[in-house]
Amino acid sequence: MKLIQVYKADLLNGEGLRDVYFFSGCNHQCQGCFNKETWDYDMPNAKEWTDDDFEKMIESASKPYISGITLTGGDPLFWKNQSDILKLCKEFKERLPEKTIWLYTGYTFESIMFSSDLKPLILRYVDVLCDGPFIESLKSPNKPWVGSSNQRVIDVKNSKIGDIKLLYTDYEDTTHIQKTCSCCQDS
Repeated sequence: MKLIQVYKADLLNGEGLRDVYFFSGCNHQCQGCFNKETWDYDMPNAKEWTDDDFEKMIESASKPYISGITLTGGDPLFWKNQSDILKLCKEFKERLPEKTIWLYTGYTFESIMFSSDLKPLILRYVDVLCDGPFIESLKSPNKPWVGSSNQRVIDVKNSKIGDIKLLYTDYEDTTHIQKTCSCCQDS
């Protein structure tokens, strides 16, 4: 798997202060994606993930103010990433079981659970899954942690097929509210 970049102590990609890891490769290719450059697994800025990268991840995530890690991209569940993501998640939870793993993917929870590859095994170690493809026509800037209203923030540990536990279901959708008062609108 290939690492593109890391955001340290980030507030935008999950709950709490998190270290965010961007991996290359994505086959969803969602129209309107804000990370199009990450679709190409062999993109120029990506470098092979190493054991040293993992040790740096553990060192950084061990800090008491870091809530955990977020895996994104691209798509961490892209087929070329799966075996390394599984190893990363398993070893991370063995070393830092009190820290959380958030994972962003274009796959849905249901498709992951019925998949015959490594995706269901990866979910055993994931605490929160932000699932589903980004759909530009459903763009929802007011829904926490995801970009379109079809996407979900799922409490993986307490979910199963047919009984998905969503986090942040009480967000206020303000897209219908007029942005300016009538006296301030352009004529």
